[in-house]
Amino acid sequence: MIRVAIIGCGVIGRIHARAIAEHPEFEVVAAVDAVPANSLPGLETYPTLPDALRAREIDLVVICTPSGTHLDLARQAVAAGKHVVIEKPLDVDVARAAEFAGLAAQAAGAGQMITVISQHRFDPASAAVARAVHGGRFGKPTSAVASVAWWRDQDYYDSGDWRGTWQLDGGGALMNQGVHTADLLCWFLGRPVEVQASARLLAHERVEVEDTVAATVVFESGAIAVLLATTAAYPGLTARIQVHGTEGSAIIDNDRLEYFHAKHSAEDHRPGGVTGGAVTGNQAEAEVGLAHTPAGPRGDDDFVLGHRRQYDDVAHAVSTGARPGVTIGDALLSLAFVRAVYVSAALGERILVADVLEGKYRDVRLDVRAE
Repeated sequence: MIRVAIIGCGVIGRIHARAIAEHPEFEVVAAVDAVPANSLPGLETYPTLPDALRAREIDLVVICTPSGTHLDLARQAVAAGKHVVIEKPLDVDVARAAEFAGLAAQAAGAGQMITVISQHRFDPASAAVARAVHGGRFGKPTSAVASVAWWRDQDYYDSGDWRGTWQLDGGGALMNQGVHTADLLCWFLGRPVEVQASARLLAHERVEVEDTVAATVVFESGAIAVLLATTAAYPGLTARIQVHGTEGSAIIDNDRLEYFHAKHSAEDHRPGGVTGGAVTGNQAEAEVGLAHTPAGPRGDDDFVLGHRRQYDDVAHAVSTGARPGVTIGDALLSLAFVRAVYVSAALGERILVADVLEGKYRDVRLDVRAE
């Protein structure tokens, strides 16, 4: 059994606890939270990670605290020789994250597994699209449209003094809600090169960060994407990605494969598309099976299932020494991409992602109150 300590007993910590409890290769043996009232059922809760490490035998540390605290805790866990899982995003600061990437590479060489949660890379729909794009079934990738159109009421932002702050949340609708979709764009289309963006706070108060942001993105392959993330879309719609190429296209909606068509697939050679609401030539069911095509609203169990799938990958990496499916390098690139969007919105300029990765613009802050 892989013995686990979970740091942070809030909403996301409880999702991790449920996912781990359902996995036969893990056992949660300790919880860590600086707030005495916070706990996980049936577990001893310690105020700090060193306290937990002194009291219990722990193999894996799972970090579920506010984003701006991730790397300080990760460094403690790495220094103690533990495997580490970090809830997204890797951090809120690209320079700190890049420094940690070097430390993580050394630790990986010593046999430690370090990964960041990007659970949607393990969804059957996402995996099918990635295989198709990377395998050339969609021809030359040309474009994508990605949107996270969610709703968060004011109580959500008022529920914690860290929420909606640059220091601990690192951003708003994109960093907190849309980072997974940004990560999938990188996985599908490759390295983002430049972004042009605008961001505003349109539906909330007492918040430092944006609740609505839109960007155009150019990738190294030449593909162009449009990205929207908002928590101001009442009553809350879906997370949706369309990927297009010269020989195929796909649509993922709320983690399910709504549409898939590859030109040379055996299932259907007819030209396909979504025209006037009618879907033709849809090969989605043949790609992932009926269970992973649209079948009603997504529930809370779907969120746990996504983490459960990534914990399959974590268990394999820990037990075999294999590289995890999501590396610190992957998470660093997604973080730099998101940060480039914010810098572009702040300066009103086209921003190169490479400049952000190299530490430029570190002190630039987006003022969502600015006209």
